[in-house]
Amino acid sequence: MASNEPLHILLIEDDEVDVMNVRRAFQKNHIVNPLYVAGNGLEGLEQLRNGTVPEGRRLVLLDLNLPKMNGIEFLRALRADPELRTISVVVLTTSANERDKIDAYNLNVAGYLLKPVTFVNFVEVMATLNKYWTLVEMP
Repeated sequence: MASNEPLHILLIEDDEVDVMNVRRAFQKNHIVNPLYVAGNGLEGLEQLRNGTVPEGRRLVLLDLNLPKMNGIEFLRALRADPELRTISVVVLTTSANERDKIDAYNLNVAGYLLKPVTFVNFVEVMATLNKYWTLVEMP
């Protein structure tokens, strides 16, 4: 049964402070899902394609403002790839730009979250996300 498989989470984020905040928020919330990190969209695609992030249940936490390949470009490439197109993606970004939101949802993201300013709020967002991916049936 798919829900017994671990959910492998790929964080695509170039800001080391944000990566650290996600790791700390996972610890605070006792989230034990395997977490993989890529610094840009190209690295993220490579990790998904080469098995660094194992096949099975996978979720991408995606920043939009990235070097080399930004989040929207990553989403376009992901959705165009027959092997990867069904992977769930939650955007986690500082961009409140309406165009970014529209583009992301047009590329079938599961959610669009603004990064909280305070660490306490960041922990709350990660707790909510954890409840979400625990309850939702994901391929």
